[in-house]
Amino acid sequence: MAGQQFQYDDSGNTFFYFLTSFVGLIVIPATYYLWPRDQNAEQIRLKNIRKVYGRCMWYRLRLLKPQPNIIPTVKKIVLLAGWALFLFLAYKVSKTDREYQEYNPYEVLNLDPGATVAEIKKQYRLLSLKYHPDKGGDEVMFMRIAKAYAALTDEESRKNWEEFGNPDGPQATSFGIALPAWIVDQKNSILVLLVYGLAFMVILPVVVGSWWYRSIRYSGDQILIRTTQIYTYFVYKTRNMDMKRLIMVLAGASEFDPQYNKDATSRPTDNILIPQLIREIGSINLKKNEPPLTCPYSLKARVLLLSHLARMKIPETLEEDQQFMLKKCPALLQEMVNVICQLIIMARSREEREFRAPTLASLENCMKLSQMAVQGLQQFKSPLLQLPHIEEDNLRRVSNHKKYKIKTIQDLVSLKESDRRSLLHFLEDDKYEEVMAVLGSFPYVTMDIKSQVLDDEDSNNITVGSLVTVLVKLTRQTMAEVFEKEQSICAAEEQPAEDGSDASKIKARGGWQQKSKGPKKMPKSKKKKPLKKKPPAVPVPQAKQQKQKQANGVVGSEASIKEEEDDISDKGSDSEEEETNRDSQSEKDDGSDRESDREQDEKQNKDDEAEWQELQQSIQRKERALLETKSKITHPVYSLYFPEEKQEWWWLYIADRKEQTLISMPYHVCTLKDTEEVELKFPAPGKPGNYQYTVFLRSDSYMGLDQIKPLKLEVHEAKPVPENHPQWDAAIEGDEDQEDSEGFEDSFEEEEEEEEGDD
Repeated sequence: MAGQQFQYDDSGNTFFYFLTSFVGLIVIPATYYLWPRDQNAEQIRLKNIRKVYGRCMWYRLRLLKPQPNIIPTVKKIVLLAGWALFLFLAYKVSKTDREYQEYNPYEVLNLDPGATVAEIKKQYRLLSLKYHPDKGGDEVMFMRIAKAYAALTDEESRKNWEEFGNPDGPQATSFGIALPAWIVDQKNSILVLLVYGLAFMVILPVVVGSWWYRSIRYSGDQILIRTTQIYTYFVYKTRNMDMKRLIMVLAGASEFDPQYNKDATSRPTDNILIPQLIREIGSINLKKNEPPLTCPYSLKARVLLLSHLARMKIPETLEEDQQFMLKKCPALLQEMVNVICQLIIMARSREEREFRAPTLASLENCMKLSQMAVQGLQQFKSPLLQLPHIEEDNLRRVSNHKKYKIKTIQDLVSLKESDRRSLLHFLEDDKYEEVMAVLGSFPYVTMDIKSQVLDDEDSNNITVGSLVTVLVKLTRQTMAEVFEKEQSICAAEEQPAEDGSDASKIKARGGWQQKSKGPKKMPKSKKKKPLKKKPPAVPVPQAKQQKQKQANGVVGSEASIKEEEDDISDKGSDSEEEETNRDSQSEKDDGSDRESDREQDEKQNKDDEAEWQELQQSIQRKERALLETKSKITHPVYSLYFPEEKQEWWWLYIADRKEQTLISMPYHVCTLKDTEEVELKFPAPGKPGNYQYTVFLRSDSYMGLDQIKPLKLEVHEAKPVPENHPQWDAAIEGDEDQEDSEGFEDSFEEEEEEEEGDD
């Protein structure tokens, strides 16, 4: 009877298959993810952007000769050794002979298939004499010969061989375990147990425990949980944080504490250098005891950040610590933005008045501080200081100019080339070209806004309590592209005008500077009065006309009678024509009504199709957002004093500037290369009326490049819930028809039964 047998691989051939598969599963993915990147490609990229970003600190630090790093070399050696082992095992497997061979009695007896019975007996006699155990032959070979002879001569054995491949009938199924037999050998049991115990009771728990202990200390954004708790406490405590308080809270992060972060350092020289910087900066409150904001590590981080914003020269021993602190600032400020949004949501969900939500000013100060940290500028400094070769001394010549009065980057870009060159006359030609290259690389983002209510019959009708979806399409261009387009348009439209005229000044400015003005109001003296309509002429009856003629002495002659008859006939024909015209006019009116109804139906169908397409597009956008993983590498930020290459990211949100409230939570746009579509959702106000909101687009890296666009909402009363619906009526009628049909069938069956009973 057939059974199952499990046995280890004595020869070791099966183990090679297992080992080859195991090594391949490790080596192939490890090569894809761990193979060091080509340094030449990075050097070529840096060379291409040198003209614009050559003066940035992060660019200069990247070009410094790095210290010899053996980690890439070690990775290459380990991966190459893994590939060598994989190829060796694959070669070994290809040369391994198959142990399983199909049983063939003709091969055992050294006969050709189809040999006769006489030839089989003769060959069996010769081989049995040769391998008989009594004559010194091989006993195993003798048994195989006897088995093969029986398979070819005995009918039952031959039948078993033809059906089951073995003369003895069905055999036990053999399963080989792809492990060598020496692993379960009693001699090696102690060694195997030691290896298993070391791997699964020491190494594995230590690795898993260290990973788990580290992971529970960090959030999903790789921010320490303790830092999030500190920010939550102080943001809730200080509802309206100004910039000074915000910097103090930011410096209290545990990322700067050597006790919680091994990368943070504390040196004995800090006790000497930090007080010196405090005296140089001034206006730092040291009396207030508010841990951890007044701890030594927090005070050090605050002083280094303030010196960076003031663009102060610090000792070389503190430069490395300052660079470490600045690299952490964007992620920490984003975490603070998340904390503020969470507290605002909690305050809205609770009805308790004691729970105070942070103000909109606190949120916007976090975003402004991110710009300040990246650019190394204080809060009220001019955005023009972001450009190279423009210092405080040169800035006065630009901003206090009598003719232009340049305050922002847009003001400088909107000037003509000749005016700009004359304004920056203190710069040499090569420096001026560098400033223009940097200025042209700055981003200019436009917003297209559309508000609607998805999953509603009338998506353009916003009702009380509905979920409003604002679709914002962001389009990024460089200042150079926008400037070239507007200069070409201005040059085409420009006409000869006198110097100093208002028209030439308006044309010289860029398109983003010209605010859209509303329609001009007409003066009271020039307003047109509504014209009074004259009353229609009343027709005079024929009797009155005849009386007037008689009074004038016109009647009495035959000619006059004939003329009157002719007039009457003409009037009759005129009345008939008027009736026919009136009938044709009514027909035309009916036709025009039908055409207008048809046009309305077509328009309604087009509107329905447009709404359906918009719904499908929104569904496709959601599916793409779930499936696609966009890269967060957008465009490098030009920053003179930031130690790390920063990518252009933006915050997009809706706020009520009048009430100073946040309407929609900020969306962190991290994938804006050319165009990006973002959906902002918020509940509609609880009362009908017109509402004025503002859509904000704020950069997390550049100062003075934020975009603001108004958003007007007209909120209507919510539609009453219908008590009766045509679909419900149709369903009820269908149920009644079904009940009637069932009653008719029951009565028909009863009549048939009565007739059968009568029969």
